[in-house]
Formats: sequence, C-alpha cells, structure tokens
Amino acid sequence: MLVLGIESSCDETGAAVVRDDGLVLSDVVQSQIDLHARYGGIIPELAARDHLRSFGPVVTEALAKASVTLADLDVIAVTCRPGLVGALLVGVQAVKGLAWASDKPLVGVDHLVGHILSVFLRRGEKSPEPPTFPFVSLLVSGGHTALYRVDGPHVSLMRELGATRDDAAGEAFDKVAKLLGLGYPGGPAIDRLAAQGRAGSVPFTRPMARIDSLEFSFSGLKTQVAQLVEREGVPTSGERLADICASFQDVVTDTLQRKLFRAAEEQGVNQVVIGGGVAANRGLRARVTAEAEKRGMRAVLPELASCTDNAAMIAYAGAMAFARGDRAGFDLAATSRTSLPQGTRKGRGAR
Repeated sequence: MLVLGIESSCDETGAAVVRDDGLVLSDVVQSQIDLHARYGGIIPELAARDHLRSFGPVVTEALAKASVTLADLDVIAVTCRPGLVGALLVGVQAVKGLAWASDKPLVGVDHLVGHILSVFLRRGEKSPEPPTFPFVSLLVSGGHTALYRVDGPHVSLMRELGATRDDAAGEAFDKVAKLLGLGYPGGPAIDRLAAQGRAGSVPFTRPMARIDSLEFSFSGLKTQVAQLVEREGVPTSGERLADICASFQDVVTDTLQRKLFRAAEEQGVNQVVIGGGVAANRGLRARVTAEAEKRGMRAVLPELASCTDNAAMIAYAGAMAFARGDRAGFDLAATSRTSLPQGTRKGRGAR
C-alpha cells in the first residue's frame, strides 16, 4: 500500500510517500524556523500563511522523489489533530481537494499517534529493528510530554499512563533557552552546550521525584533557572553557561528516563520507545539506551529524521488506521484536541 502523508500541525509543512511496511520513499519538510526565530517563538497566523504557500511545492517534490503520481497512491493521510488550528486547517482543506480531485480515500491522523509510531519507519539499511507490541512509549516534544502503553498501531490500543501537569519538556527547553539568551529553537542549543558543561554543577531540584507518580512537571525547574538568572544575570562566561545547560538537561533527561522505566516495570513490558522532537536530544538518547542495557530491556529510538515533525510518520499512522477500516469524509475537521485518552489533570495539588 502506498500512502501520501501530509503534516501541517505547527511550523513545518511536510509531505511524504510511505509504504505500509514503513519504508519511506520520500519525506520532504519545509521548515519555518527562520520565519519565527526573530519573534522567539511560533506566530500561528504566519505559520498558517506559510503552509498555504508551501503545500503545492512540497507535495510535488514528495511525489517526484518517490517516483510516483497521485494515481499510484492507495490513500492520502493528513494530520487533523492536535496542533495550531489555523495551521491544521490549511493541510486538512488542501488534502480534501487533493483527495476529491484524485478520487482517493482520505484518513485523518492524530499527530501524537504519528510520533508514537515513528519508530516503525525505515529510512535505510541502518534503520533500527522496530519494536513488537506491547511497549511503553515516552512521547516528548515541544507541546506534549506523556507516557503511553501501546498494545497495537491504532489509537484505540493506546492508553495514557501519565503526562505533564504543566509545561512539556520541549517547552521548558525553549523557555530556558530564551532566559539564557540562546534564541529559538532552544532545545538543540541547550543540547550542544550541555555536552561542554558539568552535569550537576548547578544544584537544580528534581521535579516530582515521588517514585509512585508517572506524572511530570517542568514549570518549577524553569522557575529555578529564572531565579538563577535574576540573581546572577544572563551568564556571559561560556563555562558557566555550559554548566547551567548541562545541569538543566541532566535533571530533565533523568526525570524522563526514570519515569519511562518505572512505567515499563509497572506494566510488565520489556520494551521502551521514545518519540517526538526531544527524542533527538543526545543526552536523553544516551540515558535511555544505557538504562535499558542495565535492566536487560530493549530501547527503540527513532532515527533523528523521524523525531521532529514529519509527514512520513503521518503516512505510516494513516496506513495503519486505513487497514483497520478508518475513513474520513469531506467533513473532516481540524481540532486542537488529541484523540488519545487523557487522564492527567493540569495544575498543582494532590491527585
């Protein structure tokens, strides 16, 4: 089965052609980083307008790179939730026209399901062997941080085990980078500097360290960095800046991996998976890999190209949904809410 996937949930316009066995034939991404960097974050209206400009060229390039035409496709899949509604709307409406004109079936895909299934993509001979079900997935990105038990490749077979009460991990990276004058996006900048610093040299308190909780909270850690900057000013020393980044990243990645393996232990599964933009973080990847080896478990990490927002994961998730009989009509709507079950309440206080 050949699937054309379309992604426009945030600040990247993506189109990809993927087989239902996960083989990526093409994956084209038009990034908007330069467009939004001057503002220190994403401007939704500008994102939507850029998706509109980029949609046609990106789809054309994806089909050409895969050496296929619209007639060769079996189904078209598009991200319809969650994300910036204006950005999603561009992709959803454009794909409706594409599906109608080519007389192809249409499937709406949850962006988070795409990230969870991104480990099944095969981009070359060195692609990791995909996991078997069940496994525990840590989805960690700029907008989402949650743990899921995954019993199959469909949203109905995924269950939330715990999520963030406030900031997502990627959001905390971006906000801390802004406090430290590192610009946008902040995650890659902190990751680079952390490699040069001394983890633990700045004594940050680990958030929600209770062993019985699978929930996360990163807003307090961000506040600790803000208070440090208020006391000392923005660090001008390269060494001090690197130490702050290393210590901050150490706390975040340690918190993520601890809860990931705690969840796997509670669920009685021996495979863990990570996905989302923060899954590209070198500190997190090293930590999860080392901990899995120590415990005799298997950790499956997506290739770097599969971590950030991309249309290949949407195409694959669409193929899995289509195989189970999912179809979308021309009334398919864009929404900011995920279809995955949510059990974690936002905010502070006892649960």
